[in-house]
Amino acid sequence: MLGLMMDQPLLISDLIRHADRHHGDTEIVTKTVEDGTIHRYTYRDAHRRAKRLAKALAALGVRMNDRVATLAWNSYRHFEIYYAAAGSGAVIHTINPRLFPEQIGYIAGHAEDTVLFFDINLAPLVEKLAPLLKSVKAYVAMTGRATMPASSSTSNIPNLHCYEELIEAQDDKFEWPSFDEKTAACLCYTSGTTGNPKGALYSHRSTLLHAYAACLPDALNLSARDVILPVVPMFHVNAWGLPYSCALTGAKLVFPAQHLDGKSLHTLFEQEGVTMSAGVPTVWLGLLNYMKEQKLKFSTLKGVVIGGSAAPPAMIRTFQEEYGVQVLHAWGMTEMSPLGTVCTFKAKHAKASKEERYALQNKVGRVIFGVDTRIVDENDKELPHDGKAFGDLQVRGPWIVNGYFKGEGGDPLKKDAAGASWFPTGDVVTIDPDGYVQITDRSKDVIKSGGEWISSIDLENVAVAHPAVQEAAVIGIRHPKWDERPILVVVKKAGQEVSKADLLKFYEGKIAKWWMPEDVVFVAELPHTATGKLSKLTLRQQMKDYKLPG
Repeated sequence: MLGLMMDQPLLISDLIRHADRHHGDTEIVTKTVEDGTIHRYTYRDAHRRAKRLAKALAALGVRMNDRVATLAWNSYRHFEIYYAAAGSGAVIHTINPRLFPEQIGYIAGHAEDTVLFFDINLAPLVEKLAPLLKSVKAYVAMTGRATMPASSSTSNIPNLHCYEELIEAQDDKFEWPSFDEKTAACLCYTSGTTGNPKGALYSHRSTLLHAYAACLPDALNLSARDVILPVVPMFHVNAWGLPYSCALTGAKLVFPAQHLDGKSLHTLFEQEGVTMSAGVPTVWLGLLNYMKEQKLKFSTLKGVVIGGSAAPPAMIRTFQEEYGVQVLHAWGMTEMSPLGTVCTFKAKHAKASKEERYALQNKVGRVIFGVDTRIVDENDKELPHDGKAFGDLQVRGPWIVNGYFKGEGGDPLKKDAAGASWFPTGDVVTIDPDGYVQITDRSKDVIKSGGEWISSIDLENVAVAHPAVQEAAVIGIRHPKWDERPILVVVKKAGQEVSKADLLKFYEGKIAKWWMPEDVVFVAELPHTATGKLSKLTLRQQMKDYKLPG
Protein backbone atom coordinates (compact mmCIF):
# COMPACT_ATOMS: atom_id res chain seq x y z
CA MET A 1 0.00 0.00 0.00
CA LEU A 2 1.28 3.48 -0.91
CA GLY A 3 0.66 6.66 1.01
CA LEU A 4 -1.89 9.11 -0.30
CA MET A 5 0.46 12.06 -0.65
CA MET A 6 0.97 14.48 -3.54
CA ASP A 7 3.85 13.50 -5.79
CA GLN A 8 5.57 16.86 -6.23
CA PRO A 9 9.20 16.79 -7.41
CA LEU A 10 11.87 18.52 -5.34
CA LEU A 11 13.23 21.18 -7.72
CA ILE A 12 15.72 24.00 -7.22
CA SER A 13 13.28 26.49 -8.75
CA ASP A 14 11.00 25.83 -5.75
CA LEU A 15 13.57 27.49 -3.50
CA ILE A 16 13.69 30.85 -5.29
CA ARG A 17 9.91 30.80 -5.78
CA HIS A 18 9.47 30.25 -2.04
CA ALA A 19 11.97 33.00 -1.19
CA ASP A 20 10.07 35.42 -3.47
CA ARG A 21 6.63 34.59 -2.09
CA HIS A 22 7.46 34.45 1.61
CA HIS A 23 10.67 36.50 2.00
CA GLY A 24 10.32 38.77 -1.00
CA ASP A 25 11.53 41.93 0.72
CA THR A 26 14.60 40.31 2.33
CA GLU A 27 17.82 41.80 0.99
CA ILE A 28 20.62 40.29 -1.06
CA VAL A 29 23.67 42.55 -0.81
CA THR A 30 26.80 42.43 -2.97
CA LYS A 31 30.09 44.28 -2.84
CA THR A 32 30.42 44.50 -6.59
CA VAL A 33 33.21 43.06 -8.70
CA GLU A 34 33.47 46.14 -10.91
CA ASP A 35 34.25 48.89 -8.39
CA GLY A 36 33.51 47.59 -4.90
CA THR A 37 30.33 49.64 -4.49
CA ILE A 38 27.34 48.09 -2.72
CA HIS A 39 24.47 46.63 -4.76
CA ARG A 40 21.19 45.92 -2.99
CA TYR A 41 18.05 44.19 -4.06
CA THR A 42 15.64 41.54 -2.75
CA TYR A 43 14.75 37.90 -3.23
CA ARG A 44 11.76 39.13 -5.25
CA ASP A 45 14.07 41.05 -7.59
CA ALA A 46 16.41 38.05 -7.84
CA HIS A 47 13.54 35.74 -8.81
CA ARG A 48 12.32 38.07 -11.55
CA ARG A 49 15.80 38.48 -13.00
CA ALA A 50 16.46 34.71 -12.79
CA LYS A 51 13.33 34.11 -14.87
CA ARG A 52 14.51 36.66 -17.43
CA LEU A 53 17.91 34.98 -17.51
CA ALA A 54 16.30 31.58 -18.02
CA LYS A 55 14.64 32.96 -21.15
CA ALA A 56 17.94 34.51 -22.24
CA LEU A 57 19.67 31.13 -21.88
CA ALA A 58 17.05 29.59 -24.16
CA ALA A 59 17.67 32.38 -26.67
CA LEU A 60 21.38 31.50 -26.58
CA GLY A 61 20.49 27.93 -27.51
CA VAL A 62 20.83 26.33 -24.07
CA ARG A 63 18.67 23.23 -23.84
CA MET A 64 17.76 20.64 -21.21
CA ASN A 65 20.88 19.08 -19.62
CA ASP A 66 23.30 21.48 -21.38
CA ARG A 67 26.16 22.60 -19.13
CA VAL A 68 26.33 26.32 -18.32
CA ALA A 69 29.74 27.28 -16.91
CA THR A 70 30.74 30.12 -14.61
CA LEU A 71 34.10 31.69 -13.80
CA ALA A 72 32.87 34.07 -11.16
CA TRP A 73 33.04 35.28 -7.57
CA ASN A 74 30.24 35.42 -5.00
CA SER A 75 27.70 37.96 -6.26
CA TYR A 76 24.01 38.53 -6.96
CA ARG A 77 24.54 37.78 -10.67
CA HIS A 78 26.18 34.44 -9.87
CA PHE A 79 23.22 33.72 -7.57
CA GLU A 80 20.83 34.40 -10.48
CA ILE A 81 22.73 31.99 -12.74
CA TYR A 82 22.47 29.28 -10.08
CA TYR A 83 18.68 29.40 -10.34
CA ALA A 84 18.23 30.30 -14.01
CA ALA A 85 20.40 27.46 -15.29
CA ALA A 86 19.27 24.63 -12.99
CA GLY A 87 15.70 25.88 -12.78
CA SER A 88 15.29 25.73 -16.55
CA GLY A 89 16.63 22.17 -16.73
CA ALA A 90 20.24 22.95 -17.65
CA VAL A 91 23.24 22.13 -15.45
CA ILE A 92 25.29 24.86 -13.77
CA HIS A 93 29.00 24.08 -13.82
CA THR A 94 31.03 26.33 -11.51
CA ILE A 95 34.76 26.48 -12.29
CA ASN A 96 37.55 27.60 -9.97
CA PRO A 97 39.31 30.56 -11.66
CA ARG A 98 42.39 29.96 -9.51
CA LEU A 99 43.22 26.80 -11.43
CA PHE A 100 45.87 26.76 -14.14
CA PRO A 101 44.43 27.55 -17.62
CA GLU A 102 45.16 24.06 -18.93
CA GLN A 103 43.28 22.56 -16.00
CA ILE A 104 40.30 24.82 -16.66
CA GLY A 105 40.48 23.88 -20.33
CA TYR A 106 40.41 20.19 -19.47
CA ILE A 107 37.48 20.58 -17.05
CA ALA A 108 35.38 22.72 -19.40
CA GLY A 109 36.12 20.35 -22.29
CA HIS A 110 35.25 17.27 -20.27
CA ALA A 111 32.00 18.90 -19.13
CA GLU A 112 31.26 20.03 -22.71
CA ASP A 113 30.18 23.45 -21.49
CA THR A 114 28.05 25.36 -24.01
CA VAL A 115 27.99 28.86 -22.45
CA LEU A 116 30.53 30.52 -20.16
CA PHE A 117 29.63 33.38 -17.80
CA PHE A 118 32.56 35.33 -16.33
CA ASP A 119 33.26 38.29 -14.07
CA ILE A 120 34.98 41.15 -15.86
CA ASN A 121 38.16 41.08 -13.77
CA LEU A 122 38.65 37.55 -15.15
CA ALA A 123 38.43 38.70 -18.79
CA PRO A 124 42.23 38.33 -19.35
CA LEU A 125 41.98 34.71 -18.15
CA VAL A 126 39.01 34.03 -20.44
CA GLU A 127 40.90 35.50 -23.37
CA LYS A 128 43.66 32.92 -22.78
CA LEU A 129 41.11 30.15 -22.31
CA ALA A 130 38.89 30.82 -25.32
CA PRO A 131 41.06 28.94 -27.86
CA LEU A 132 40.98 25.90 -25.55
CA LEU A 133 37.21 25.85 -25.00
CA LYS A 134 36.02 24.11 -28.15
CA SER A 135 32.49 23.34 -26.89
CA VAL A 136 31.68 26.86 -25.67
CA LYS A 137 29.47 28.66 -28.19
CA ALA A 138 28.81 31.90 -26.29
CA TYR A 139 30.52 33.98 -23.63
CA VAL A 140 28.73 36.34 -21.25
CA ALA A 141 30.51 39.12 -19.33
CA MET A 142 28.70 39.53 -16.01
CA THR A 143 28.33 43.30 -16.08
CA GLY A 144 26.49 46.19 -17.75
CA ARG A 145 27.33 47.83 -21.06
CA ALA A 146 29.23 50.71 -19.45
CA THR A 147 31.71 48.37 -17.80
CA MET A 148 32.10 45.76 -20.52
CA PRO A 149 35.74 44.75 -21.02
CA ALA A 150 37.63 46.94 -23.47
CA SER A 151 37.82 45.59 -27.01
CA SER A 152 41.58 45.12 -26.69
CA SER A 153 40.95 42.60 -23.92
CA THR A 154 38.29 40.64 -25.77
CA SER A 155 39.84 40.15 -29.19
CA ASN A 156 40.05 36.39 -28.56
CA ILE A 157 36.63 36.02 -26.89
CA PRO A 158 34.15 35.06 -29.63
CA ASN A 159 30.39 35.63 -29.52
CA LEU A 160 30.66 37.87 -26.45
CA HIS A 161 27.46 39.08 -24.77
CA CYS A 162 26.66 41.60 -22.04
CA TYR A 163 24.84 40.09 -19.04
CA GLU A 164 22.60 43.08 -18.34
CA GLU A 165 21.65 43.42 -21.98
CA LEU A 166 20.61 39.76 -22.07
CA ILE A 167 18.42 40.37 -19.00
CA GLU A 168 16.90 43.57 -20.40
CA ALA A 169 15.97 41.87 -23.67
CA GLN A 170 13.61 39.48 -21.88
CA ASP A 171 10.56 39.82 -19.64
CA ASP A 172 9.79 37.82 -16.49
CA LYS A 173 6.67 36.12 -17.86
CA PHE A 174 8.12 32.67 -17.38
CA GLU A 175 6.99 29.52 -15.60
CA TRP A 176 9.65 27.20 -14.25
CA PRO A 177 9.33 23.81 -15.95
CA SER A 178 8.57 20.65 -13.99
CA PHE A 179 10.64 17.51 -14.50
CA ASP A 180 12.01 14.50 -12.65
CA GLU A 181 13.68 15.53 -9.39
CA LYS A 182 16.58 13.21 -10.17
CA THR A 183 17.49 15.42 -13.15
CA ALA A 184 21.06 16.75 -13.04
CA ALA A 185 21.32 20.28 -11.63
CA CYS A 186 24.92 21.12 -10.69
CA LEU A 187 28.34 19.88 -11.77
CA CYS A 188 31.39 20.38 -9.53
CA TYR A 189 34.83 18.98 -10.31
CA THR A 190 37.18 17.82 -7.61
CA SER A 191 40.96 17.64 -7.89
CA GLY A 192 41.03 15.74 -4.59
CA THR A 193 41.48 12.51 -6.54
CA THR A 194 44.37 10.93 -8.35
CA GLY A 195 44.67 11.73 -12.05
CA ASN A 196 42.50 14.31 -13.79
CA PRO A 197 39.76 16.20 -11.90
CA LYS A 198 36.50 14.28 -11.76
CA GLY A 199 32.97 15.64 -11.87
CA ALA A 200 30.39 15.24 -9.11
CA LEU A 201 26.96 15.63 -10.70
CA TYR A 202 24.28 16.67 -8.22
CA SER A 203 20.54 16.27 -8.83
CA HIS A 204 17.70 18.61 -7.90
CA ARG A 205 16.60 16.10 -5.27
CA SER A 206 20.03 15.74 -3.69
CA THR A 207 20.54 19.51 -3.65
CA LEU A 208 17.24 20.20 -1.88
CA LEU A 209 17.74 17.45 0.67
CA HIS A 210 21.22 18.82 1.39
CA ALA A 211 19.77 22.33 1.77
CA TYR A 212 17.16 21.06 4.24
CA ALA A 213 19.77 19.23 6.30
CA ALA A 214 22.18 22.17 6.40
CA CYS A 215 19.53 24.32 8.08
CA LEU A 216 18.95 21.94 11.00
CA PRO A 217 19.84 23.20 14.50
CA ASP A 218 22.57 20.56 14.88
CA ALA A 219 23.97 21.52 11.47
CA LEU A 220 24.37 25.19 10.47
CA ASN A 221 21.20 26.32 12.29
CA LEU A 222 20.01 28.82 9.64
CA SER A 223 16.81 30.87 9.86
CA ALA A 224 15.02 33.93 8.47
CA ARG A 225 16.54 35.87 11.38
CA ASP A 226 20.08 35.37 10.08
CA VAL A 227 22.35 37.44 7.88
CA ILE A 228 24.73 35.09 6.08
CA LEU A 229 27.98 36.02 4.34
CA PRO A 230 29.47 33.07 2.44
CA VAL A 231 33.23 33.62 2.27
CA VAL A 232 33.57 30.14 0.78
CA PRO A 233 33.43 30.69 -3.01
CA MET A 234 30.37 29.80 -5.03
CA PHE A 235 32.78 27.87 -7.29
CA HIS A 236 33.80 25.68 -4.34
CA VAL A 237 31.09 23.02 -3.93
CA ASN A 238 28.35 25.62 -4.46
CA ALA A 239 29.52 27.72 -1.49
CA TRP A 240 28.77 24.70 0.70
CA GLY A 241 25.13 24.91 -0.40
CA LEU A 242 24.48 28.28 1.26
CA PRO A 243 22.84 29.94 -1.79
CA TYR A 244 20.19 27.20 -1.57
CA SER A 245 19.83 27.00 2.21
CA CYS A 246 19.48 30.77 2.54
CA ALA A 247 16.68 30.85 -0.05
CA LEU A 248 15.01 27.96 1.79
CA THR A 249 14.99 29.85 5.09
CA GLY A 250 14.76 33.41 3.81
CA ALA A 251 18.03 34.48 5.42
CA LYS A 252 19.56 37.73 4.21
CA LEU A 253 22.56 37.08 1.94
CA VAL A 254 25.71 39.19 1.73
CA PHE A 255 28.15 38.48 -1.11
CA PRO A 256 31.76 39.77 -0.89
CA ALA A 257 32.79 39.04 -4.52
CA GLN A 258 36.60 38.96 -4.70
CA HIS A 259 37.00 41.33 -1.73
CA LEU A 260 38.18 38.81 0.88
CA ASP A 261 40.83 40.82 2.74
CA GLY A 262 40.37 41.39 6.45
CA LYS A 263 39.33 45.02 6.15
CA SER A 264 36.69 44.37 3.47
CA LEU A 265 35.19 41.42 5.33
CA HIS A 266 35.04 43.18 8.69
CA THR A 267 33.44 46.25 7.11
CA LEU A 268 30.78 44.10 5.44
CA PHE A 269 30.14 42.17 8.65
CA GLU A 270 29.52 45.36 10.57
CA GLN A 271 27.74 47.32 7.85
CA GLU A 272 25.25 44.55 7.03
CA GLY A 273 24.79 43.03 10.49
CA VAL A 274 26.18 39.63 9.53
CA THR A 275 25.32 36.93 12.07
CA MET A 276 27.03 33.91 10.48
CA SER A 277 29.75 33.28 7.94
CA ALA A 278 31.56 30.28 6.47
CA GLY A 279 35.01 29.77 4.99
CA VAL A 280 38.38 28.05 5.12
CA PRO A 281 40.96 28.72 7.87
CA THR A 282 43.24 30.81 5.61
CA VAL A 283 40.63 33.54 5.20
CA TRP A 284 39.84 33.60 8.91
CA LEU A 285 43.53 33.94 9.73
CA GLY A 286 43.74 37.08 7.60
CA LEU A 287 40.61 38.53 9.19
CA LEU A 288 41.75 37.81 12.75
CA ASN A 289 45.20 39.31 12.11
CA TYR A 290 43.59 42.48 10.73
CA MET A 291 41.25 42.77 13.69
CA LYS A 292 44.06 42.30 16.18
CA GLU A 293 46.17 44.97 14.46
CA GLN A 294 43.26 47.42 14.36
CA LYS A 295 41.92 46.48 17.84
CA LEU A 296 38.46 45.73 16.42
CA LYS A 297 35.51 43.65 17.62
CA PHE A 298 32.35 42.13 16.11
CA SER A 299 29.01 43.62 17.03
CA THR A 300 26.62 41.16 15.35
CA LEU A 301 28.62 38.06 14.32
CA LYS A 302 27.53 35.03 16.36
CA GLY A 303 29.09 32.10 14.52
CA VAL A 304 31.54 31.01 11.85
CA VAL A 305 31.72 27.69 10.03
CA ILE A 306 35.29 26.52 9.45
CA GLY A 307 35.82 23.76 6.90
CA GLY A 308 37.84 22.90 3.82
CA SER A 309 40.78 21.99 6.05
CA ALA A 310 41.22 21.45 9.77
CA ALA A 311 40.46 24.41 12.04
CA PRO A 312 43.57 25.18 14.14
CA PRO A 313 42.77 24.86 17.85
CA ALA A 314 44.24 28.33 18.49
CA MET A 315 41.84 29.82 15.91
CA ILE A 316 38.83 28.23 17.60
CA ARG A 317 39.92 29.66 20.96
CA THR A 318 40.59 33.12 19.51
CA PHE A 319 37.16 33.37 17.91
CA GLN A 320 35.36 32.19 21.04
CA GLU A 321 37.41 33.71 23.87
CA GLU A 322 38.49 37.03 22.35
CA TYR A 323 35.52 37.79 20.09
CA GLY A 324 32.62 35.78 21.51
CA VAL A 325 31.99 34.04 18.17
CA GLN A 326 31.02 30.37 18.27
CA VAL A 327 32.96 28.11 15.88
CA LEU A 328 31.29 25.28 13.99
CA HIS A 329 34.03 22.90 12.87
CA ALA A 330 32.69 21.07 9.79
CA TRP A 331 33.85 18.42 7.36
CA GLY A 332 32.70 17.25 3.96
CA MET A 333 33.86 16.87 0.40
CA THR A 334 32.79 17.66 -3.15
CA GLU A 335 31.44 14.13 -3.52
CA MET A 336 29.14 14.83 -0.54
CA SER A 337 27.60 18.11 -1.79
CA PRO A 338 29.62 18.77 0.58
CA LEU A 339 28.25 18.64 4.14
CA GLY A 340 28.99 15.51 6.19
CA THR A 341 29.70 16.42 9.81
CA VAL A 342 29.33 19.49 12.03
CA CYS A 343 30.77 19.79 15.52
CA THR A 344 27.85 20.74 17.75
CA PHE A 345 27.45 19.71 21.36
CA LYS A 346 24.99 17.31 22.95
CA ALA A 347 23.06 17.97 26.15
CA LYS A 348 25.58 15.96 28.19
CA HIS A 349 28.36 18.37 27.19
CA ALA A 350 26.76 21.26 29.09
CA LYS A 351 28.43 19.89 32.21
CA ALA A 352 31.79 19.28 30.52
CA SER A 353 34.78 21.44 31.41
CA LYS A 354 35.98 24.13 29.04
CA GLU A 355 38.99 22.04 28.04
CA GLU A 356 36.82 18.99 27.41
CA ARG A 357 34.60 21.05 25.15
CA TYR A 358 37.61 22.42 23.25
CA ALA A 359 38.96 18.88 22.82
CA LEU A 360 35.63 17.96 21.27
CA GLN A 361 35.64 21.02 18.98
CA ASN A 362 39.01 19.98 17.58
CA LYS A 363 37.17 17.05 16.02
CA VAL A 364 35.16 17.61 12.85
CA GLY A 365 31.89 16.74 14.55
CA ARG A 366 29.13 14.20 14.13
CA VAL A 367 27.13 13.33 11.04
CA ILE A 368 23.94 15.17 10.22
CA PHE A 369 20.84 13.19 9.34
CA GLY A 370 21.12 11.95 5.77
CA VAL A 371 24.74 10.85 6.09
CA ASP A 372 25.77 7.45 7.43
CA THR A 373 29.38 6.59 8.29
CA ARG A 374 31.50 3.55 8.96
CA ILE A 375 35.23 2.87 9.29
CA VAL A 376 36.96 -0.20 7.89
CA ASP A 377 40.41 -1.74 7.98
CA GLU A 378 42.57 -2.63 4.97
CA ASN A 379 40.43 -5.74 4.43
CA ASP A 380 37.16 -3.75 4.47
CA LYS A 381 36.28 -5.21 7.87
CA GLU A 382 34.11 -2.80 9.84
CA LEU A 383 35.73 -1.33 12.94
CA PRO A 384 34.09 -0.20 16.19
CA HIS A 385 33.11 3.40 16.93
CA ASP A 386 35.05 3.49 20.17
CA GLY A 387 37.24 6.54 19.59
CA LYS A 388 40.32 4.31 19.48
CA ALA A 389 40.14 2.14 16.35
CA PHE A 390 41.14 4.09 13.27
CA GLY A 391 40.42 3.11 9.71
CA ASP A 392 39.25 4.31 6.31
CA LEU A 393 36.10 6.41 6.47
CA GLN A 394 33.23 5.41 4.18
CA VAL A 395 29.93 7.27 3.79
CA ARG A 396 26.54 6.88 2.14
CA GLY A 397 23.46 9.03 1.77
CA PRO A 398 21.08 10.76 -0.66
CA TRP A 399 23.47 13.64 -1.46
CA ILE A 400 26.60 11.51 -1.88
CA VAL A 401 27.79 10.52 -5.35
CA ASN A 402 27.49 6.97 -6.65
CA GLY A 403 30.03 7.63 -9.40
CA TYR A 404 31.77 10.38 -11.32
CA PHE A 405 30.55 12.24 -14.42
CA LYS A 406 31.01 10.15 -17.59
CA GLY A 407 32.14 7.22 -15.45
CA GLU A 408 35.64 8.62 -14.91
CA GLY A 409 37.72 6.44 -12.60
CA GLY A 410 35.28 3.54 -12.79
CA ASP A 411 33.03 2.52 -9.90
CA PRO A 412 34.34 4.20 -6.71
CA LEU A 413 31.91 2.47 -4.35
CA LYS A 414 32.56 -0.34 -1.90
CA LYS A 415 30.03 -3.01 -0.84
CA ASP A 416 29.40 -4.17 2.70
CA ALA A 417 28.40 -7.69 3.72
CA ALA A 418 24.72 -6.89 3.13
CA GLY A 419 25.42 -5.55 -0.37
CA ALA A 420 24.93 -1.85 0.52
CA SER A 421 27.14 0.66 -1.29
CA TRP A 422 29.55 3.00 0.50
CA PHE A 423 31.73 5.82 -0.82
CA PRO A 424 35.36 5.72 0.42
CA THR A 425 36.37 9.25 1.40
CA GLY A 426 40.12 8.69 1.47
CA ASP A 427 40.30 9.87 5.07
CA VAL A 428 41.63 7.83 7.99
CA VAL A 429 39.58 8.55 11.12
CA THR A 430 38.37 7.47 14.51
CA ILE A 431 34.71 7.73 15.54
CA ASP A 432 33.85 7.88 19.21
CA PRO A 433 30.72 6.34 20.84
CA ASP A 434 28.87 9.67 20.50
CA GLY A 435 29.57 9.72 16.76
CA TYR A 436 32.24 12.45 16.72
CA VAL A 437 34.73 11.99 13.89
CA GLN A 438 38.44 12.70 14.31
CA ILE A 439 40.48 12.77 11.10
CA THR A 440 43.94 11.36 11.80
CA ASP A 441 45.39 11.16 8.31
CA ARG A 442 44.49 10.97 4.64
CA SER A 443 45.01 7.91 2.57
CA LYS A 444 45.25 10.08 -0.53
CA ASP A 445 48.49 11.75 -1.47
CA VAL A 446 46.93 14.99 -2.63
CA ILE A 447 47.85 18.07 -0.60
CA LYS A 448 45.33 20.54 0.82
CA SER A 449 46.60 24.11 0.93
CA GLY A 450 44.33 26.93 2.06
CA GLY A 451 41.27 24.74 1.54
CA GLU A 452 42.24 23.90 -2.07
CA TRP A 453 43.65 20.64 -3.42
CA ILE A 454 47.11 20.33 -4.97
CA SER A 455 47.85 17.15 -6.90
CA SER A 456 51.18 15.61 -5.89
CA ILE A 457 51.15 13.52 -9.07
CA ASP A 458 50.93 16.58 -11.31
CA LEU A 459 53.87 18.20 -9.50
CA GLU A 460 55.89 15.00 -9.70
CA ASN A 461 55.23 14.67 -13.42
CA VAL A 462 56.67 18.14 -14.03
CA ALA A 463 59.76 17.41 -11.96
CA VAL A 464 60.64 14.12 -13.64
CA ALA A 465 60.41 15.87 -17.00
CA HIS A 466 63.58 17.78 -16.05
CA PRO A 467 66.60 16.19 -17.75
CA ALA A 468 68.60 16.06 -14.50
CA VAL A 469 65.90 14.41 -12.38
CA GLN A 470 65.76 10.63 -12.06
CA GLU A 471 62.93 10.34 -9.55
CA ALA A 472 60.76 12.74 -7.60
CA ALA A 473 58.12 12.67 -4.91
CA VAL A 474 55.91 15.44 -3.55
CA ILE A 475 54.48 15.37 -0.04
CA GLY A 476 52.58 17.87 2.10
CA ILE A 477 54.25 19.52 5.07
CA ARG A 478 52.28 21.23 7.84
CA HIS A 479 52.16 25.01 7.47
CA PRO A 480 50.86 27.47 10.13
CA LYS A 481 48.84 29.52 7.63
CA TRP A 482 48.02 27.28 4.66
CA ASP A 483 47.52 24.02 6.60
CA GLU A 484 49.81 22.15 4.16
CA ARG A 485 52.37 23.15 1.56
CA PRO A 486 54.10 20.86 -0.97
CA ILE A 487 57.79 20.07 -0.92
CA LEU A 488 59.62 18.31 -3.71
CA VAL A 489 61.99 15.45 -2.85
CA VAL A 490 64.37 14.64 -5.71
CA VAL A 491 66.90 12.03 -6.74
CA LYS A 492 69.33 13.41 -9.34
CA LYS A 493 70.48 11.41 -12.32
CA ALA A 494 74.03 10.11 -12.04
CA GLY A 495 76.51 12.68 -13.22
CA GLN A 496 73.87 15.41 -13.46
CA GLU A 497 73.58 18.60 -11.42
CA VAL A 498 70.50 20.70 -10.77
CA SER A 499 69.77 23.28 -8.07
CA LYS A 500 66.64 24.18 -6.14
CA ALA A 501 66.37 27.41 -8.11
CA ASP A 502 66.69 25.53 -11.40
CA LEU A 503 63.84 23.17 -10.53
CA LEU A 504 61.50 25.88 -9.27
CA LYS A 505 62.15 27.89 -12.43
CA PHE A 506 61.35 24.74 -14.44
CA TYR A 507 57.84 24.78 -12.92
CA GLU A 508 57.10 28.33 -14.07
CA GLY A 509 54.34 28.44 -16.67
CA LYS A 510 53.45 24.78 -16.10
CA ILE A 511 51.39 25.03 -12.90
CA ALA A 512 49.32 27.55 -10.97
CA LYS A 513 51.59 29.82 -8.95
CA TRP A 514 50.11 28.75 -5.63
CA TRP A 515 50.98 25.12 -6.47
CA MET A 516 54.72 25.97 -6.47
CA PRO A 517 56.68 23.72 -4.07
CA GLU A 518 57.89 25.53 -0.95
CA ASP A 519 61.23 23.73 -1.00
CA VAL A 520 63.33 21.17 -2.87
CA VAL A 521 65.12 18.46 -0.91
CA PHE A 522 67.77 16.32 -2.62
CA VAL A 523 68.21 12.71 -1.45
CA ALA A 524 70.29 9.74 -2.57
CA GLU A 525 67.24 7.50 -2.97
CA LEU A 526 63.50 7.37 -2.35
CA PRO A 527 61.82 4.59 -0.36
CA HIS A 528 59.86 1.92 -2.25
CA THR A 529 57.50 -0.89 -1.36
CA ALA A 530 58.17 -4.55 -2.06
CA THR A 531 56.30 -4.24 -5.35
CA GLY A 532 58.50 -1.35 -6.47
CA LYS A 533 55.99 1.41 -5.76
CA LEU A 534 57.06 4.67 -4.16
CA SER A 535 56.22 4.56 -0.45
CA LYS A 536 55.07 8.02 0.56
CA LEU A 537 54.14 6.73 3.99
CA THR A 538 57.80 5.85 4.59
CA LEU A 539 58.94 9.12 3.04
CA ARG A 540 56.71 11.13 5.37
CA GLN A 541 58.15 9.23 8.31
CA GLN A 542 61.67 9.99 7.08
CA MET A 543 60.79 13.68 6.75
CA LYS A 544 58.95 13.97 10.08
CA ASP A 545 61.58 16.33 11.52
CA TYR A 546 61.79 18.49 8.38
CA LYS A 547 60.97 22.19 8.81
CA LEU A 548 59.83 24.47 5.99
CA PRO A 549 62.21 27.34 5.14
CA GLY A 550 61.54 30.30 7.41
